[in-house]
Amino acid sequence: MIKIVLVDDHTLFRSGIKALLSRQGDICEVVGEAADGLSGVKLVEQMRPDVVLLDLDMPVMNGREALAQILSTRPEQTVLMLTVSEDNDDLTECMRLGARGFLLKNINADFLVDAIKKAYDGDNVFSPEMTARLVQSLIRPHQTEHTPLDTLTSRELEILGHLAAGHSNKIIARNLDLAESTVKVHVQNILRKLELDSRVQAAVYAVQHNVPQPNQVK
Repeated sequence: MIKIVLVDDHTLFRSGIKALLSRQGDICEVVGEAADGLSGVKLVEQMRPDVVLLDLDMPVMNGREALAQILSTRPEQTVLMLTVSEDNDDLTECMRLGARGFLLKNINADFLVDAIKKAYDGDNVFSPEMTARLVQSLIRPHQTEHTPLDTLTSRELEILGHLAAGHSNKIIARNLDLAESTVKVHVQNILRKLELDSRVQAAVYAVQHNVPQPNQVK
């Protein structure tokens, strides 16, 4: 039985993961859960699980900080990032800090269970999209003349186009079939990468740099 601690600020998501893993017989068991990074750090120290599933965007303490603190006291701890972020910087920083893998929340149940088992056995695991991004992050330092737009993922560019069109998170989420919370994370990443302070600045930036806007909105 692989003992798991789940750290994520979305209650329904945690419930879904627990239900999913409970259907795997005697393979995995969620022995504890926390809704923020700081509580997660304390829980891991208390429960000493085999695997930690850790979100990135959380209140009180984010996933990067929680990862660093967990591994500073338990360097042998297996931690898998489970997030909506497709950001190269998040990926490379988490791997640098010592995460055993980086999984997107859109993976299916079989992939997650298989990833947990592989990580428990000592392997590094990634969602297929993140494997490609890891390769890109290793190549990028040798390339030149990049603009800030080059740091955005294809999804972030798509959302930036919606910002240029003046769309709200609700409209963007509906048009791209995403959760509003996911759109919010992408917008925050866009502002951080472009070193901007607001959605308005992002919209102006997008227009100035000819970022394609959506043709229609559902």
